[in-house]
Amino acid sequence: MSSHRHAIASDLRNQITTGRIKAGERLPSETRLATHYTVSTATLRSALAVLQSEGLVEKIHGKGNFVRHPLRRITYVGGACDTAAMPSFSRISIRTTHVQAHGQLIGLLRVPANSQLTEYFCLGHEEKSPHSFARIYVPPDLSPAEVPDEAPCFKTIQARLEKLRPPLAEIQEQVTARHPTPEEAAILRISSTLAVLAITRVTTDRTGRVVEATLSVLPGDRAHACFTTHHTTEEKAKEHDDPQ
Repeated sequence: MSSHRHAIASDLRNQITTGRIKAGERLPSETRLATHYTVSTATLRSALAVLQSEGLVEKIHGKGNFVRHPLRRITYVGGACDTAAMPSFSRISIRTTHVQAHGQLIGLLRVPANSQLTEYFCLGHEEKSPHSFARIYVPPDLSPAEVPDEAPCFKTIQARLEKLRPPLAEIQEQVTARHPTPEEAAILRISSTLAVLAITRVTTDRTGRVVEATLSVLPGDRAHACFTTHHTTEEKAKEHDDPQ
């Protein structure tokens, strides 16, 4: 089964990379492909999972398997996704809801259980395909009166949120590589075997209050994170006077 899976994946990969099957094109049904390669449907799906994990194919529920357009890289630059390199047709769709603090949100925002929060679910798109998403949680008193249903980039949303914030003292970010949850895989249309970068960002003001918690998920086949540390004048002077 393993040899058949890789042979099928190799043949389809070759057809995709040479342009015989073009980007955006729907593959034949899984039943037809299984018949063509003389394998079981389970083996065929296993081969497609290999291509899905490589970012070559995406499965859209109820429609079938499609060849992905060439993936553009997403760079998470210490605080947000850098969309400057993304094409003009990329966009962020935004859904605003009011939720109660539960699970990890209680600890992240340091609030009692069932406290009211505003959630902004931000889904990034490239053409018809999703490329990343983030869930932003803020206290109700720091929620803008109006947030658009769509924005050109993540920074547009952040600019709206920052207008109501007090001076900030700290931003903590935790980056974890893991497999997606079933919900995350469905939202991003990726294989459950493809690793994702899960980034938790917690922003605190000068009084110690958490004013935002953001949970971002980026597919590992098109994303990387970049963090830069700027040394202050005092730190540079200390390093000069006390070399290691």
